[in-house]
Amino acid sequence: MSKFWGKISQIVPVFAIYILLPSKIEAAEISRSGSVDQRSEIKTSSQILNRPVNFADNLPSKTDNLPLLITQINSVQQLRNIRPTDWSYEALRNLVERYGCISGFEDRTYRGEQIISRAEFAAGLNACLNKIEQLVANSDDISQVDVDTVLLLIEEFQSDLAIIRGKTDGSQARLEDLEVTQFSTTSKLRGEAIFGLGSVLSSDRDNTNTIFGSRLRLELGSSFVGDDLLFTRLSRTDFSGFTEESGTFQGNLAFAESDDSDNLQLDALHYSFAVGDRLKFIVGVAGIDAEDIAPTVNFLDGDGGSGAISAFGTRNPIYYLPGDAGVGITHSPIDRVDISVGYLAAASESSSGSELFNGPYSALGQVTIAPVENLSLAATYIHSYNQSDTETGTNRANLRSLTSELFGSPTPTVSNSYGLELSWAISDRLIVGGWGGLSKVSNLSTLNGQIDRGTQDIWNWAATLVLPDLGMEGSLAGIVVGSEPRVTNSSIDDLGEDNEQSLHLEAFYQYQLNDNISITPGVVWITEPDTNASNYDDLVIGTIRTTFSF
Repeated sequence: MSKFWGKISQIVPVFAIYILLPSKIEAAEISRSGSVDQRSEIKTSSQILNRPVNFADNLPSKTDNLPLLITQINSVQQLRNIRPTDWSYEALRNLVERYGCISGFEDRTYRGEQIISRAEFAAGLNACLNKIEQLVANSDDISQVDVDTVLLLIEEFQSDLAIIRGKTDGSQARLEDLEVTQFSTTSKLRGEAIFGLGSVLSSDRDNTNTIFGSRLRLELGSSFVGDDLLFTRLSRTDFSGFTEESGTFQGNLAFAESDDSDNLQLDALHYSFAVGDRLKFIVGVAGIDAEDIAPTVNFLDGDGGSGAISAFGTRNPIYYLPGDAGVGITHSPIDRVDISVGYLAAASESSSGSELFNGPYSALGQVTIAPVENLSLAATYIHSYNQSDTETGTNRANLRSLTSELFGSPTPTVSNSYGLELSWAISDRLIVGGWGGLSKVSNLSTLNGQIDRGTQDIWNWAATLVLPDLGMEGSLAGIVVGSEPRVTNSSIDDLGEDNEQSLHLEAFYQYQLNDNISITPGVVWITEPDTNASNYDDLVIGTIRTTFSF
């Protein structure tokens, strides 16, 4: 351990110098999901910056060292680098001698190959228009033949011009009617494919096989009135994680799915819309999660495709409790304050005839505030029935899964979860965040006397550090240090609490190859896995995640 802290002491000065380097960008927002505009972008989004980097702002103007323009020339022959054999000679001669709107440089060159600036173009155009205005005002300077020709053309094509004008007016009217009555203003198809190579590098178990898994998502977003979104997602995955290999939910990867299926299936279907400027709704029949209603306030929340490589590092685990179908409402009573409430039920698991109100469900509420531009805070409460397992943390912290394995049937549970979340962009080079969560889970059945009735106290906490644009623009490095959900106190005598403090240590680097491809190597280190004193070896999981988005 002394060697470990020795390495840390060597890295700290270098890290301090890095974050104090001058930068060209400004931090503005806090989390990737700091707004409740549903699915406007995959959460992988770089929402920490309020404007793009414009490197051209810091470059010298191409015209800074150019000589000043001379006064108007009267003949093209005054330009030394223009010859009668040049293809532009006649055009320049007409502009110079007839309209007088071409100027040269001090050395009497035209420099036709040089890029023209907006200011130079405006000056030249203004000179030409002024000359034409003078010619029109002095009719003696205009050939009568040209005037007669123009009048004759107007007379001959008067009827054609009237027809064209009528068609244009009619087309404009039909276009306006179509814009009002059309079914969908915008529909966008987006896709994300993840290929992950993962391995349990160290464990008490002998099974350390390397697994290659993938996840595919196809998303269709349609807007009908501009500020709404009908979101449909099809998904397939063939990677269920390392729970069986490691014997614990700890360290599970973010893109793993417990209910993996090789077939493309409907994963989400919901509709969000706004009523006024401060009230937003979301309603759906599948795939609504807590983060669709309330922001998770974590910059590393990329929903498995970007950001943190572990499920625990992605967001506070209490957000994993609700899911499936339901409704959510977000109200912004004042600027920088959002109040979110929602009701979500696992309709597919509801008992016959009960629909949404007699099966697994969760009711949630969250207050999110941004007291300053680069700081975001949230307080979350979730009440759940039969949705107490987060599939992160120790086995004891997932009571329904544990009782199903031990006794063949999951015990009914009711839980109340509380969370505090924070994200602070200290600068555009350094973002810190973290959360804490407490779940009080009670079992509602003894499973025919096999276990006692009681309540568990399940705690989790984390601190995150993000270095955006490290190495190159769009890339980032992330570190997560925390404790996955574990039972600190239990009145269920037959199960008890977890014995030891277990730490979750995670580090990764997301290399943004281009706008559509990122490669993320990372490692997750779990000390005292499953807080079981009989486990002497730490759990280490390594992965390389490649994400294709289109």
